[in-house]
Amino acid sequence: MGGATEAVLGEVFREEAGRVTASLMRRYGNFELAEDCTQEACVEALRSWPVRGIPTRPGAWLRRVAERRALDRLRRDQRFAAKVRVMPFPAPESGDDRLRLMFACCHPALSRDAQVALTLRTVAGLTTAQIASAFLISEASVAQRITRAKRKIVDAAIPFRMPAAADLEDRVAEVLAVLYLMFNEGYLASRWEVAHDSSLAEDATWLAGLVVHVLPTQAELLGLLALFKFQLARVRARFAADGSLVLLADQDRSLWDQEGIREASELLEQAATLDRPGPYQFQAAIASCHALAESWSATDWPLMVRLYDRLLQVQPSPVVRLNRAVALWHVAGAEVALSETDDLVPDLQRYHLLHSTRAELLRELGREDEAQAAWAQALALTLNPAERRHIRARAARI
Repeated sequence: MGGATEAVLGEVFREEAGRVTASLMRRYGNFELAEDCTQEACVEALRSWPVRGIPTRPGAWLRRVAERRALDRLRRDQRFAAKVRVMPFPAPESGDDRLRLMFACCHPALSRDAQVALTLRTVAGLTTAQIASAFLISEASVAQRITRAKRKIVDAAIPFRMPAAADLEDRVAEVLAVLYLMFNEGYLASRWEVAHDSSLAEDATWLAGLVVHVLPTQAELLGLLALFKFQLARVRARFAADGSLVLLADQDRSLWDQEGIREASELLEQAATLDRPGPYQFQAAIASCHALAESWSATDWPLMVRLYDRLLQVQPSPVVRLNRAVALWHVAGAEVALSETDDLVPDLQRYHLLHSTRAELLRELGREDEAQAAWAQALALTLNPAERRHIRARAARI
């Protein structure tokens, strides 16, 4: 099966699998059965579609096959009468079952790590490898989290429905975390097959818009949607003709989507009026510094450093500190930024962007041998083809 066909099938599965799982859950109320039968339907599609062609309605095809698998399993286990029932859930206001599935996976009975991993796997359709890359942990750890979460859903009989209005806000943080990781995987993929997956990033943005419709006064949700729109506005300028990354400093800003930037700015202003600042709003504000600058040289780096300082107060992570060090480079110079970056090596030694950042700083300071070693470490730690092209090109540019 060719790479193009695999890419098409992967996109179809990601778009439809969550809906099929949700449909089976609504009918049978059994999460494990729903997910297993959906996966079996996808396997059958991988065998059939490359030979017979992708059906006109791939979602309906997958749903029919998954339904047959579910019925066969229930009959085989002689529990058909007890299991088959129509779950009396009201139709979701959003019109999309994945919204209910997302909130169901973010039930407070599950640990937060399990909630996020399970929702990324079930709703977004990410693989365990992609989720492991997002969390910077092993695939085995992700698989264990998902297995435990599914068992908990079955054992605790967690219902498949939107939570009551009073309970919605308790699950928002987990839903936002899922959407954030889902968008990031689409914006710059962790796997080797593709550099980015715009449909996945756009899907995360669309789902975020649905949640905004349900919870229009959640400041962090507005901030997250603003962040997505700021990032998507630059998509057309992010990759060169050969597929390599184009850094912000070199992007053709005439290709940026000004209407998207305007919408993002309005969302960020709306969030600010609610006076409940949080990490997604700060990230969106940082993105706005780039989006609103007329040129690279006009970027307000001092403001960006201050925004990173605020972000660190509410989200003190080594990745945020690394991004702050990059902004600090343009304010205080490479030597100060390198000192900040070197302090992060113990925490981020498996993170390729740490090493590529160190390589740039070392090169500016004239320490070329050390820069080449850092480039080599960065290359060894990333599978993304666009990033690999970029790293090779930068390492060769002495």
